[in-house]
Amino acid sequence: MARRTNYGFEKRQKELKKKKKQEEKRQRKMEKKEQKAAENAELIEENAELIEENAEQTQDEEEPSDES
Repeated sequence: MARRTNYGFEKRQKELKKKKKQEEKRQRKMEKKEQKAAENAELIEENAELIEENAEQTQDEEEPSDES
């Protein structure tokens, strides 16, 4: 007598493979999102430094005119 195919096992394996793939995709998305957040934080920090420098330059330029 021939063995019957174990469809339940095959189905479970397919479901596990699908869940694993979904989890990997979710991880990639999270890593990409974290990377973008880090890049944005760096840009914000750089911009804040530039704003401070510009403010200092503006103050330096305005000070001599106050004394005149």
